[in-house]
Amino acid sequence: MVNRNCRATLRLVTLINRQGHPHPPLSSSPSGHISHSYIILPFSIAFVFLTVLCFYSGTGIDACWKQLQRNNVHGEHKIVSFFSPLASSLKTRQWGVNIQSRCYGSASVLVQRNPKFSKLNDEDVRYFEGILGAKNVIQDDEKLITANTDWMRKYKGSSKLLLQPRTTDQVSEILKYCNFRCLAVVPQGGNTGLVGGSVPVFDEVVVSLSAMSKIISFDKVSGILVCEAGCILENIISFLDNEGFIMPLDLGAKGSCQIGGNVSTNAGGLRLLRYGSLHGNLKGETTNDFYCLAGIEAVLADGTVLDMLKTLRKDNTGYDLKHLFIGSEGSLGIVTKVSILTPPKLSSVNVAFLACKDYSSCQA
Repeated sequence: MVNRNCRATLRLVTLINRQGHPHPPLSSSPSGHISHSYIILPFSIAFVFLTVLCFYSGTGIDACWKQLQRNNVHGEHKIVSFFSPLASSLKTRQWGVNIQSRCYGSASVLVQRNPKFSKLNDEDVRYFEGILGAKNVIQDDEKLITANTDWMRKYKGSSKLLLQPRTTDQVSEILKYCNFRCLAVVPQGGNTGLVGGSVPVFDEVVVSLSAMSKIISFDKVSGILVCEAGCILENIISFLDNEGFIMPLDLGAKGSCQIGGNVSTNAGGLRLLRYGSLHGNLKGETTNDFYCLAGIEAVLADGTVLDMLKTLRKDNTGYDLKHLFIGSEGSLGIVTKVSILTPPKLSSVNVAFLACKDYSSCQA
């Protein structure tokens, strides 16, 4: 590690010198020879300084070296930009939980905790225990590890509290209180996402819907299933299979993902092309089978409950607000119940195997 960082630092010094930055003035010795002490001394100091910084930050200076190489390729002569990765690492070391690195699109940025949000205290915990009971208010560090860490183990929050409401009214009371106290909240389903969207960024209160896992009703005539947001997808698939219907949504994570999370992330799954998406219906040329989210129940940040749990195939009695919540990832509110239109199970299935010689054939 030491040798690698030292070599990287030397490469940095050499490249900076090569990119056209002026040398310090040279001095002549009495014998007439040019002295390079004014050149060697500044770069020696820079070498020591960068090496110490890279050890302190824990990131290494290779990131700085790559940034400077990118500048050189594009014909840019920027010295300040190669310090950015190092500065980011130092900031994270200095402020700890107040700064996290998150990826948005293709860029990695530092996100700082909003100082307007309050810190959790013992009085808050006692209030939540009064609503949910002590067993549904989790503070144990070992149990919080799962709630704080995403499936890829790439992102990790530092939440100190996990709440497990069992009813919509309890979710409403939680959000109403958190809104009053300015406590940040992150809703969580099965935590099977791969982008860190269901885990805290900092010390948010985690509201898990796992305890809300009941199938409320199913109408065989209309094919509409009503269930709570914490229902595991595989359980819904098994229930509908016994009733002679099919759940059009199927995922690799069906054994642990929850329907509320599927709605909040607008999950498509393996059967998207056949049955369509949650946002609407997809009617085939030779069939009337389609699939859509008929309605939802959601709780807003101030505790207001929006009852849009429609069980009709067509309803024009008001604005169709459910589409705002599909794919909103909890930014507008917490989905607590859903109603889904499901088609009858197919009487026969034909399986086709298509072999392609190479990737180009797949594209064709």
